[in-house]
Amino acid sequence: MIGADLLEAVQKLYDGLLVTLRLIAVSAPAGLALGVLVGLTETYGGRLLRGLAIGYQITFRGVPLVVQLFILYYGLPRLGITMSPFAAAIVGFTLCSGAYHAEYVRSAVLSVPDGQTEAGRAVGMTLGQAVRHIVLPQVLRRALPGCGNEIVYLIKYSSLAYLVTLVDLTGQGRLLAYASFRFLETFFVVGLIYLTLVALASSLLRAVERRLRIPT
Repeated sequence: MIGADLLEAVQKLYDGLLVTLRLIAVSAPAGLALGVLVGLTETYGGRLLRGLAIGYQITFRGVPLVVQLFILYYGLPRLGITMSPFAAAIVGFTLCSGAYHAEYVRSAVLSVPDGQTEAGRAVGMTLGQAVRHIVLPQVLRRALPGCGNEIVYLIKYSSLAYLVTLVDLTGQGRLLAYASFRFLETFFVVGLIYLTLVALASSLLRAVERRLRIPT
C-alpha cells in the first residue's frame, strides 16, 4: 500500500513538473523576445514609443507578480476578458520577465559605442540595418548574463502559478501535502526538483555565455 501511494505521489509530481516545464518553455523565450523589443524601442524609438516602453517597464517591474497574476486571472473577467489558468500564467510571466529583460538589453545597447552605428550609416545602412547587423549581436552577448539570471528567476517564480489554480509542480506538491499531511517531505522533494532545474539552466546558460563570449 505504501509503495502504491509512493508511485501515485511520484506520478503526480511528474505531471506537475511537465506543466512547469511547459510554462518555462513558453514564457522564457517569449519574455526574452519582448524584452529585446522593449529595450530597443526604449533606446531607438520616438518620443511616444519610448514613453510607452518606459511606462510598461516601470509598471511590470513595480507591481508584484502575484498582484499581476491576480489581476489577469481574477480581475480581467470583470471586464469580459477570461483566460485559462495556463494562459494567465504565461501572460503574467512573460510580461513581468520581459520588463526585466528590457533593462538588461537597454543597458547593453548603451554600452555599444555610438560610432559603430554611425559607421554603419556612413556605408549606406539604414538605422534598422545598423542596429540589426552591428548593434544587436553585441547587445545579445553583453546582456546574456543578466538575461540568464532573469530566466533562472523565472524558473523559481513559476511556482506562483498555483495561485491562479494551475496545478503545476508546486500545486501538485500542495495537494499531496494536504492529502498526506507530509508537508516537510513533500516540499523537500519539490524544492530539490526546482534546485535541479535551476542548476541545469545555470549550467546551460554558462555554456552559452562561453560560446558567445566576445574575444578579448
